[in-house]
Formats: sequence, C-alpha cells, structure tokens
Amino acid sequence: MIIVTYNINSIRIRIAELKQIAEKSNADIICLQEIKVEDSLFPFDEVKSLGFPYIYISGQKSYNGVAILSRFQLYDVQAYEIIDSSHKRHISAKLENGVEIHNFYAPAGGDIADPIINEKFDFKLRFYEALIDWSNEAKNSNRKMIMAGDMNIAPLENDVWSHKQLLKVVSHTPIEVELMEKLRATLGWIDSSRHFVPASEKLYSWWSYRNQDWKKSDRGRRLDHIWLTPNLASCLKSSYIMKEARDFANPSDHVPVVTEINI
Repeated sequence: MIIVTYNINSIRIRIAELKQIAEKSNADIICLQEIKVEDSLFPFDEVKSLGFPYIYISGQKSYNGVAILSRFQLYDVQAYEIIDSSHKRHISAKLENGVEIHNFYAPAGGDIADPIINEKFDFKLRFYEALIDWSNEAKNSNRKMIMAGDMNIAPLENDVWSHKQLLKVVSHTPIEVELMEKLRATLGWIDSSRHFVPASEKLYSWWSYRNQDWKKSDRGRRLDHIWLTPNLASCLKSSYIMKEARDFANPSDHVPVVTEINI
C-alpha cells in the first residue's frame, strides 16, 4: 500500500497537480492538508475521477482543512478538535485490519518565535503539547498507527538549508524541535523518510514561493512527515519525497512524501 501526504494549499485550484501526484506515486491513500474549502464545496466528483471513490474530509472556508482520499473503504472516521474547534487540523480513519491513519495539519506559528508576543506561536506550542498527550494515550495499547501530515517543524539539522541561520526562525527553533522529539519519543515513532535517508543528508519537502529559483537556491525545509509506530517497522518498504512536484505548472510550496507499507 502506498500512502502520500501532501499540503495541497487549496484543493480547488490544484486538481491537475493532484492528478499528476496520484499517477506518479500510484497512491492508494492520499492525506491532504490545507484543502481550504468547507465540506459542502469540496470537489468530490473531480477527486473521484482520479480513482479515489472514498473521500473523508474535515474542511473549513478559506483556511486549514484536512482530507483522506482512498481507493478502498476506510472505517471509524473521526474528525478531532485540538485546542480550537474552529481549526480543522486532524482527521483519522482505520483500514479494514484496524491500522489507524491519522492526518494532521499543525499550525505554522507565525513569524516571531515568542509565545508571549505572538499568539500564533503560542497556539502552535499548545497544539504540540496536545499531540503529545494524544500520543501518550496510546501507550501500552499496541495500536498500529500511521501519522502523516504537514507538521510545520523541521526537526533535524539537515532538515533545513542552514541550521545556524534558522535557529531563531519558526519551524526550526529549539523549543519546537524539542516538542517534536518529545512527541516522537512517546511511542518511539519511526520517521519513514529518515528511515531510508540518513540524518547526515539534506532532505526537504518545502520551498518558499519567495525564492525566484527554488531549485537554484535550494533553501528548503522538511516540514512534511509520515511516521509509524514501531509495531509497523517490518512493514516499511520505501519512502521518498517527490521533489519534482515543486516544478508543476501550479505548484504548492510543499511537495508530497510517498511511503510504501506492506500491510
């Protein structure tokens, strides 16, 4: 089974890009973030025409929103409220065998890495504290879980173009990295991308629109992740970042992470 996570940055204007991603990855399940559309206006027919008859969404007008697209039926679908009920940032579903898929869109956090003067950064930190509590609840349960999404943190030194220059930049600050590691350690989550690419190598999934030539400057960050609980480690077959998607005609500033799991 091939799972993709992709911050699409508005699904209604990127159906063509979604089609390319679905075809190139041969995805069975696609977790989308920032769909930016309320449920009633979601382009169901267009997405179904791409080969995903089962669509599960938690959307909102203009902002946020998450969706799971699947080639086969999923079960026990739940949309969660984390910190603020007006933010649609977490949806989950189960495979027929009980494996859980959780799709997250973590807050970006604004521009100033100070929770006292920046409410958005404070919200991001509280969101991660809530995720840590959520993950801790699964301890000793032996639940098989896959966590995918735009987590808006680049945790490792080589997950950003310059570790030293980004230490005070939101998405790579020590407090964010510490929280993400605390989340990872709750269940010993396995980072699928870094399972195959060593931490010594640069690896990105996001390049700012501000870069006139993103490929030449290559000032990226790895903000998008697919994690698995350790009881799925033996099922992990491959993972890669579809970098070429940043060159699509109407690209998102994120590119897909593609992971193959034998479950």
